[in-house]
Amino acid sequence: MSAVAAERVKLMSTRSPWWTSAVAVVIVIGMTAIVVATWDPADGPAPFAVSGYFATFGMVVVMVMAAVAVTSEYRFGTIRTTFQAVPDRTAALLAKAAVVVPVAGVVGLVAGFGAWGVAWLISPTSMSLSTDAEWRVVAGTALVWAVGAVIALAVGILVRQTAGAVTLLLVWVLLIENLIGLIPRVGADIQGWLPFVNATNFLTGGGGDAGGPPSMSAMAFGPWGSLVWFAGIAVVLMAIALAVANRRDA
Repeated sequence: MSAVAAERVKLMSTRSPWWTSAVAVVIVIGMTAIVVATWDPADGPAPFAVSGYFATFGMVVVMVMAAVAVTSEYRFGTIRTTFQAVPDRTAALLAKAAVVVPVAGVVGLVAGFGAWGVAWLISPTSMSLSTDAEWRVVAGTALVWAVGAVIALAVGILVRQTAGAVTLLLVWVLLIENLIGLIPRVGADIQGWLPFVNATNFLTGGGGDAGGPPSMSAMAFGPWGSLVWFAGIAVVLMAIALAVANRRDA
């Protein structure tokens, strides 16, 4: 517990987590508000899942915060002090995850409910929160962002350099997964297995009452199956990162 308390102090005593969390929330709420406010009623009611479409952009910001929580320690050499205080490197890094991941989840919860609240104030008739699919769009943001933070921590542990880790995360989430779908014949099938495509499918897939698309590409799973797959990839990446951290010099 002392290791978790120390990690909490390290995270909360710097400004960057507060700023990145605020930016992530503002992105989701702001873009949702703009879309709902400018929606043409002639096209029907604004889709309930609109906030889920922007959740990925906010998640990327939170993932940068999670990655920097690790890479900054390698950059300034404080990771050596951390490992001296907690010789079990797995325990030390899991203590960091025990702080960063819940923070990401809470920020996601604020973003999800904040976006829904603003959208409801603008268009109450199309933003009533009642069905399971609608709850998945709103509350599910917390789950997706928490899992995304695990992936970001794993990448930070493996890469150790802030620029490299952040670049890899941004390029993968915002570029590579979208470009893979453009590959003729096999792109859509491959895309259906990619982690962040599955995260989006959990939030907005399945159509129905949430107003999301009936399907995304050639998805291998339904919405909840996509979340399990996304979480499984995160666990595997973290296991690999912990194994590598225990084998190499700090």
